[in-house]
Amino acid sequence: MSEPLSRRTLLRAAAGGAMAVAVGAGPATTAAHAATGVPAPVRELEEKIREAMTKYAIPGVALGLYHRGTEHVRGFGVTRVDDPRPVDGDTVFRIGSTTKTFTGTAVMRLAEQRRLDLDRTVRSYLPDFRTADAAASARVTVRQLLNHTAGWLGDCFLDTGTDDQALARYVAEMSRLPQLTSPGTVFAYNNAALAVAGRLVEVAAGVTYEEAIRRLILEPLAMGGSGFSLAEIPGAVLAVPHYIGPDGAPVADPALLDMPRSIHPAGGLIASARDQLRWARFQLGTGRPLLSRRSLRRMQTCPGPGGTLFVELDGMGVTWMIRPTAEGPTVIQHGGDWAGQHSGFLMVPERDFALTVLTNSESGPALLGELFADDWALSRFAGVHNLPAVTRARSAAGLAPYEGRYTAEQIGLQGDTTTVELDVVADAGQLSVRFGGQEGLRLAFYRDDYVRAFDPSGGDTYVRANFVRDGGSVAWLRFGGRLYRRGPAGAPRALRMPHATGIPTPMTLPYA
Repeated sequence: MSEPLSRRTLLRAAAGGAMAVAVGAGPATTAAHAATGVPAPVRELEEKIREAMTKYAIPGVALGLYHRGTEHVRGFGVTRVDDPRPVDGDTVFRIGSTTKTFTGTAVMRLAEQRRLDLDRTVRSYLPDFRTADAAASARVTVRQLLNHTAGWLGDCFLDTGTDDQALARYVAEMSRLPQLTSPGTVFAYNNAALAVAGRLVEVAAGVTYEEAIRRLILEPLAMGGSGFSLAEIPGAVLAVPHYIGPDGAPVADPALLDMPRSIHPAGGLIASARDQLRWARFQLGTGRPLLSRRSLRRMQTCPGPGGTLFVELDGMGVTWMIRPTAEGPTVIQHGGDWAGQHSGFLMVPERDFALTVLTNSESGPALLGELFADDWALSRFAGVHNLPAVTRARSAAGLAPYEGRYTAEQIGLQGDTTTVELDVVADAGQLSVRFGGQEGLRLAFYRDDYVRAFDPSGGDTYVRANFVRDGGSVAWLRFGGRLYRRGPAGAPRALRMPHATGIPTPMTLPYA
């Protein structure tokens, strides 16, 4: 799940939010690791995690690694700084948007049972479904929900209550959502579309979304360390969310875990690293069987339109990001974010490799960027690397088509609409992204329409973004998977910041 976007979101997504505060990660010596027979790449990974915990003020991290037929699960640090308990492989975190892959898998299970069809329209199952564009509502298919090409505004976090009708009410409220692009034509990350997919699961399964996930996935895969509330996971120990205080130190805040039930299908699952590794083994086809190999392959291939979601994508399959590499094997990836809970998840099926890392701090994305957007882990464990992205300065004339004001919106928990406005201007061969006159990002081109993001001081962030054209002209900036509409430049206006939702503005959105 991605938190609400904001000016701070964009700034921190690029800057990485580095802080140097010790949180007691407790590094072990290389000699001690060697004595246990832990392979050198695993030792390097563990040491990198420990160093990042200190550097970025991350109280707790859980790791799940599958490499060369061996599982490696462990925890680092503590569940909360003011009442420390050690994190281990069974400590639970909210995994955010990796939940979407559970929603997609539930749809695939129901498709195998002939209760859903990916290429039928949503209206086939929800006759009253509407967004603001009636024609688009009638055309959009189940598959387009799952590969993020439905085309309507995707960041709608409306809270519609806690009872069993919450999801149905949320989908009914989507009649206010504007259509940004035609269904099936453009990739734009879409939390609201996954809520619709969750509602389809409810209708097809005849039970609530949460109960359907339990019956269709969690119980068959023996994922007893996963659920949508702590009450569903007896004996679970929670990695409490933390925000970063004014002094740069993490502050525990259990209330940050709260999430509207209406968006559970997009990001509500709570899980342990051990269960996430079990999820990876199933998706790799090496764990308990739940779907046919054909269905697993359909989820991880045949992407829709491509673009960027902090990394470069061939597109989305059935809820999975499909990421190219220089060597050829594809990376199957997701990850998730909620306040104080940030995680990464990726697999390279051709190399029998999977990695998940769960964190309990708003600074967690800084570590996740190093492990999941960069190719540090991919190169060591799977022998693959990101596509090259060598940046080059452009002339003023070459930058002019991209200049302008770009805007994006989100709908908060109470139905309030927040607008983010940014100005993109040419500067010294790159693009400067400014918020209310203040520079927040620099964008450097590595090929036509594709850029790498840097913080204003020039630090690399591993983040990739791209511009989207309509009729040959630049129409959108895609950043973090979201579309920012380009419009005529006007008088600068103050940025409207989200504050009515009760959720702090996020530090960063690494993988949504």
